[in-house]
Amino acid sequence: MSISRCVLNCSLLALAWLPVVASNALAADLPLVYSDDFESADTSRWAPADPEAWRLAEQDGNHVFNQFKQSDVKTPVRSPFNRCTLKDVIVSDFQLDVDVQSTARDYPHRSLCLFFNYQDPAHFYYVHLGQRTDDHANQIFIVNDEPRTKISTKTTPGTPWDDKWHHVRIKRNVENGLIEVFFDNMDEPVMTATDKTFTWGEVGIGSFDDTGNFDNVRLLGKRVERPQK
Repeated sequence: MSISRCVLNCSLLALAWLPVVASNALAADLPLVYSDDFESADTSRWAPADPEAWRLAEQDGNHVFNQFKQSDVKTPVRSPFNRCTLKDVIVSDFQLDVDVQSTARDYPHRSLCLFFNYQDPAHFYYVHLGQRTDDHANQIFIVNDEPRTKISTKTTPGTPWDDKWHHVRIKRNVENGLIEVFFDNMDEPVMTATDKTFTWGEVGIGSFDDTGNFDNVRLLGKRVERPQK
């Protein structure tokens, strides 16, 4: 082999190696801390606000976590009723991926929610994926000991709900406060916000007052301890 051919091949090998290193570094920054496809029929890691409103369901041989009716709970301030959080997994920075399916009737506030940096029923963020946007729908919200308040700096005219499955991703950086929400297209966020109020907490699934199915939960993140009171 000529010296020039050797140099070329070595250069190509080096270029091919670099993305792998970058990818591995990214994975190391946000390791997988939890995943659930609900095929084990074990939902003991999940904590519904009302266990009577949640059940495992089967769709063509595939199991999903089904929030099938309104939760019978009282919230300390105006906020979603149908919460189901992942127990004892506290993260700061994270990426949460969930497959979601709305099973509600078609109306302007048809929606599902995902929860994050959840500390207790009066302190958390959530994204409301609503069919039509207004001050109380299709926004990123904070619940901080008072009724939910929108903090979105970007959103869309509405979430295009139908009866099909969709993929949602939330990315959170606590250092700069960035929150990004993706719906089906993982290249461009449909909602963004910047807020540093809550820097740790659990994640969760559910709705404000609708119904839906959830599957293939995957959480990458930096695990932290719950601060001592």
